[in-house]
Amino acid sequence: MNSIQNKTIAIIGGGPGGLTLARLLQMKGVRVNVYERDENEHVRVQGATLDLHQESGLKALEEAGLTAAFKANYRPGADHMRIIDKNATILMDEAVNDREELFRPEIDRGPLRKILLDSLIPGTVSWDSHFKAMSPEGNGWNLQFHNGATAYTDLVIAADGANSKIRPLITPIRPFYAGITIVEGVVHQSETTIPVLHELLQGGKIFALGDSKTLIVSSKGDGSVVFYTGYKTDEFWYKTSGIDFTNKREVLNWFNTAFADWNPLWTELFEKAESTFIPRPQYCMPPDQQWEALSNVTMLGDAAHLMPPYAGEGVNMAMLDALELAHALTNENFQDTQSALAFYEKNMCRRAGEMAQTTLEQTESMHAPDGLSRMLEMFSQA
Repeated sequence: MNSIQNKTIAIIGGGPGGLTLARLLQMKGVRVNVYERDENEHVRVQGATLDLHQESGLKALEEAGLTAAFKANYRPGADHMRIIDKNATILMDEAVNDREELFRPEIDRGPLRKILLDSLIPGTVSWDSHFKAMSPEGNGWNLQFHNGATAYTDLVIAADGANSKIRPLITPIRPFYAGITIVEGVVHQSETTIPVLHELLQGGKIFALGDSKTLIVSSKGDGSVVFYTGYKTDEFWYKTSGIDFTNKREVLNWFNTAFADWNPLWTELFEKAESTFIPRPQYCMPPDQQWEALSNVTMLGDAAHLMPPYAGEGVNMAMLDALELAHALTNENFQDTQSALAFYEKNMCRRAGEMAQTTLEQTESMHAPDGLSRMLEMFSQA
């Protein structure tokens, strides 16, 4: 463990990738602190459920000694998936695999974060620590936060997501617009507020495709559903459209126009949703990105390899990053931190580049005029 012996590590961001890394490093006796901008651990975790894969997310949890905790908290049956056309006709119904309990297990983001938090040494996470800036100090960094706090660390890991403030210190490479904007909404107590769609979901996910558009609906363990429209727009459509995304009526009018030929059933999602919707233009890092490794800062997850969500690999990639980075930093064959980071980043960029290319192809395929038939063919071949 020569490369990080007697050094402190700061992880900026307490998402699944950052917390997994903290757990794995602490298991090796490394001094690590996580800085998270959420006010506390009880803040509601947003977003749809996550499906963890054997070769990445589940592999990281296994090495972190958290498989039993995961099995106690994942949602059996949440991997039930239906592919539906715009008229709400079910064209594919993929039932839960009864023979293999963890074939494609789903877990809500909140329970996953709690599993990881509970595995850490108390006090590891500094809450209400919104990263502001960092400046060189000796061989390390002086960190500044919006709450006025400062901290010194030898090594910084950027796990601060798509809009990482640390990434520009590592590389000038920027993401490009992938051509799709998502509009996200949430409906609470779906069983009573949208009973027909709730029954259609069957506790899992719906992929509705048609007219070069997508609508993905995902159930959550708290009784809510999260939904995402996928729509080809200009990059700054969310600004130039004139839509106030905090105004339900304006968003509903947009949906009824843009998805005019879709079954009125889908309109109920927007009618019963919370008043605030979130537009999310989708970006992707160049699949061939690479840079020269530094000695005291690196990144993982979306900060390193942002890509659209249409291959379902985001959290899995971040947790695999954490696993591979922990291996590199604690590998005695590396005599210095820069060598360890160079090894990690080379492999991470190659792996992420392959997945980015696959994701871009999948994004284009799902939003093509024949996206529905393409998706059905893909699953039939699989």
